[in-house]
Order: sequence, then structure tokens, then C-alpha cells
Amino acid sequence: MAEHDDTPEVVNPEQAVGTDNAPAQDFAIRMMYLKDSSFESPNTPAVFQGNIQPKFDINVNSNVQAVEENLHEVVLTVSITAKTEDKVVFLSEVQQAGLFESTGFNQQQLHQILGTFAPTQLFPYAREAVNSLINKGGFPSVVLQPINFDALYVQHVQQLAAAQNQNPPTGNA
Repeated sequence: MAEHDDTPEVVNPEQAVGTDNAPAQDFAIRMMYLKDSSFESPNTPAVFQGNIQPKFDINVNSNVQAVEENLHEVVLTVSITAKTEDKVVFLSEVQQAGLFESTGFNQQQLHQILGTFAPTQLFPYAREAVNSLINKGGFPSVVLQPINFDALYVQHVQQLAAAQNQNPPTGNA
């Protein structure tokens, strides 16, 4: 019996080429833009007194929404909260977005590209925008390390598959 591998095939949109039997595949960034940004430092100027050593809570999330048939908006949200033991030092959040145009991909391929390649393109812009806000708030930069969105996508797909296996659909047999 053949073993079934649920790991999704990795698709590189830059190398996607149509064959004679399949429609040509094309993936393009139509535009990138800052959709939303915010910065709060509710305890200034008191937080500037003394030597603070905040702890950072960093969250990254992406959301995909169809705009037109072959056009999707991907929004990458990066949130950083800096806290001391009892106070919020600052909260900075950025929503970096992009419009991505695609043709010739099946649903699985498109889902993967929009969940990996698109956030990878948006992340450097989001990182710069969030750090700019933090710096303008009077605080030193927070170094955000690169994120492997491919690994996060595979992990997400595996979690969904595990959840489906735990809760199989019910119906008439």
C-alpha cells in the first residue's frame, strides 16, 4: 500500500511555467501599501524615567481576501507590545497590505502562494513601518528577525489536517 504524504507541494511562483496541456501560470504584485498603523505609549513620560527593560510580545498574522476573480488582497499584521512588570511601555501595530494578481493556479497552489510568498514580500515593509513608529515614539528599534512563512504554512496545514482527523464530518453513509 502506498504511503500518503499530506505535506503540501511547495510552489515557487517565480518559477511557475505553464505546459502545453495546462494554462500558463502567472503571479504578480500589483501594489503594496500601508493599510493601517498605530502607536500608543500610555505611560509616557514616566516610562522614560530610569532604566527600563521591557519584555516584548510580538504577533504576526496574515489575512487573505478576494477582491476580484484573479486579484487578492493579503494583509500582514505585525503587533509589538512592550511591557514592564506592571505597565505597558508601548504598543505598535502595522497592517502592511498588497494586491496580488494570479492566473493558472489551482486552489491549493494559490492558497499556498498567498499564504507564503505574499507575506514574505510584505514583511520587510511591515518591519520597517513598525520600527519607524517605535523610533518616533522615542524608543530604540526592536529587531524583528526574518520569518519563514513556508514553514508556518506547512505547520498550519498540518494543524488543520489534525483537527479534521479529530472531528471527522458526520453524515449519512
